[in-house]
Amino acid sequence: MIGNIIGAVAGNQAAKHIQGVDGTGGAVLGVVATTVLRRLGPAGLLAAAVGGYALKRYSERRKAKQPAYADSESIPDTIAPTA
Repeated sequence: MIGNIIGAVAGNQAAKHIQGVDGTGGAVLGVVATTVLRRLGPAGLLAAAVGGYALKRYSERRKAKQPAYADSESIPDTIAPTA
């Protein structure tokens, strides 16, 4: 019971950093994550940690490949379309 509460609180806090997930959804994900990790045991915990690290590295590399400018006003003049 305590593990579910801690998982819900952690999920709620993590949801603040994840776009598209609100506080309630994060709490539910936290409870589900603690339940799944408890059933998978130490091997599952290790696999989840490695998978999370790999996902983090993938998202950082993907973000680094995107151009630094997001709107047409910040595009350099050599690239911006002329009207």
